[in-house]
Amino acid sequence: MSVTQQFLLDSYRAAQHGEAAPPAPGAHDWQVVREVRDYGRFHAVVHERPAHGRLRAALRRALHGLRGDAVRSPRPLP
Repeated sequence: MSVTQQFLLDSYRAAQHGEAAPPAPGAHDWQVVREVRDYGRFHAVVHERPAHGRLRAALRRALHGLRGDAVRSPRPLP
């Protein structure tokens, strides 16, 4: 049974029982993705681990600069 068929069946059953119709498939996908990401970050902090993504973002910025894609001013010599 596809997601659409299940949604139509659930909508029909809700209408028969006088209940509110369920949300359409995909209506809350981005909210779920954000909540999963936030839960992972919270879980990392509770277990005293660094939240994922910071190191990866820093490495991406560094590699982006090494490839010459970014225009950067030269560092002054000490």
